[in-house]
Amino acid sequence: MLLASLPMCGPTLRYGGDDNPNKTITPLALLVQNKKKSSFSPLTITASVKTNDFSPPKSYQEVLLAAREKFTQEISFRSKDKDISLAKALLYISAEDEAFMAYNREMDAHSLQDEMKDTNVSFETRVWDHIEAMPMLGKKIQDWLIELDNIAQEVKVELISRDIGCHLVEVLEAVNKVLFESKGFRRSPVVDSKCSYLHSVLSSKSGSAILLSVIYIEICQRLNLTMVGSRVGEDFLIWPETGNPEELFKVNSGQSLFGIVNGRCVDDPRSMASDLTCNSLLGLDIATNRDIIGIYLANLIRLHWKRASRRNRGLMLTSPLRPVDNDNEKWNDGSSMPLLRPQDLRLAIMASEKLLILQPHNWALRRDHGMMLYYSRDFEKAVQELSICMAFAPEEEAAVLEPFVEKLHLLQLESSWISRGHKGRLTVP
Repeated sequence: MLLASLPMCGPTLRYGGDDNPNKTITPLALLVQNKKKSSFSPLTITASVKTNDFSPPKSYQEVLLAAREKFTQEISFRSKDKDISLAKALLYISAEDEAFMAYNREMDAHSLQDEMKDTNVSFETRVWDHIEAMPMLGKKIQDWLIELDNIAQEVKVELISRDIGCHLVEVLEAVNKVLFESKGFRRSPVVDSKCSYLHSVLSSKSGSAILLSVIYIEICQRLNLTMVGSRVGEDFLIWPETGNPEELFKVNSGQSLFGIVNGRCVDDPRSMASDLTCNSLLGLDIATNRDIIGIYLANLIRLHWKRASRRNRGLMLTSPLRPVDNDNEKWNDGSSMPLLRPQDLRLAIMASEKLLILQPHNWALRRDHGMMLYYSRDFEKAVQELSICMAFAPEEEAAVLEPFVEKLHLLQLESSWISRGHKGRLTVP
């Protein structure tokens, strides 16, 4: 049964660990310019290793740009929330990240080829005409949407085989049987990148709680059954939309319908969900499709930041802010910043960019986005984001940010000074 419990993303992201890091990556800026007006800045990609005779295929740039544009169109505030496809929005997120990682892999491959000049090694450059042609685990976006259609069709076959009507309880029991028994979907005990993208979960049948909830919602939607959901503490619960919430809590075969849908979550006394009744359920704020996408992106940011900072146990995005007035503190010098895994850091920044499209006035999110840009040593953009953040932030938070932004100005000037061939540190009178 579905356990829809997931950690929520707060203003400050803290993670650490000491797994082996990715191999060192040399930054190469590849700017994808969006010629159309949009609510987000052009996407900058930190790629792998630059070689003397290799230029990135245009197809990667086109897929990255198209994926971001299609995601933005899907969640556009000009569209009604009910018309937003959760599956399409999440698959566009997958496509953008997949294209970015494929680009890095190809750059690494060509770098290896340069290092092995005496070895006859051939590498195939992938070329796609458009985003819909890019394969993700062997299937295109449309194929993964068809996969959801096929699962819904299996549920219909299950209902026919039982020779029953379409009572709410029977439909949900059939969905559970197909998803968690026949297909074998299960909650992944470890949250990693393999279980954090929709196409990966549909392929491996193992996924994070929020993605299992999205799949459940999408399957029921294809059965003309509307599922809704809400945050409850650190859980995200889903249930069928009904004008009779008492029906959800009636016990049938030893379990309530609400428990059938949300699995162990409602049976865990440590969970706030275990105390819910039909009356308290009415008091919950129903998550919109945009809210669900936002929760997913927030979790994706947490995942990639955790991976990026794995060698720096306990590192928080906001760590450089508090000791900013201590001249002997290591955070005052940009050259003393901790080394992070650049690919994972870039993926976190990309997820943050998309979340900012949904929540442009979220000052805590913009602060964290600016701090990630600082860690990636993009001081100019970090100054821009943190300056915008100060306009929305509470007065006490703006007071903390102000001296840090001033120091970033100096780091930006020094970086520009060195890039122009000057030697020594830049001094400001």
